[in-house]
Amino acid sequence: MIADRIRTLREKRGLTQAGLARLMGITRSSVNAWEMGISSPSSQYIVVLANIFNVSTDYLLGVDTSATVSVKGLTDGDISVVHSMIEHLKSKNHDNAKN
Repeated sequence: MIADRIRTLREKRGLTQAGLARLMGITRSSVNAWEMGISSPSSQYIVVLANIFNVSTDYLLGVDTSATVSVKGLTDGDISVVHSMIEHLKSKNHDNAKN
């Protein structure tokens, strides 16, 4: 679970394994081992990964299936628009699942 989430988040961010490793001050082989499921990041690195990818540690660990969205720098109106869009997409996906 965590291996897939790290890989997916890294790729969505447009980072290579080496790029993520540089951001974290570790080796590329460590990132590779995490993504291959050979090893898991320590709690220290789980927190660092969560901060880099702007997700919760629970999300990385697979405890929570919802991701967080940072609203830092947005106005109350902007936040309302984002919330409305999320609700619209949930409703649309729910309706599509019925068909």
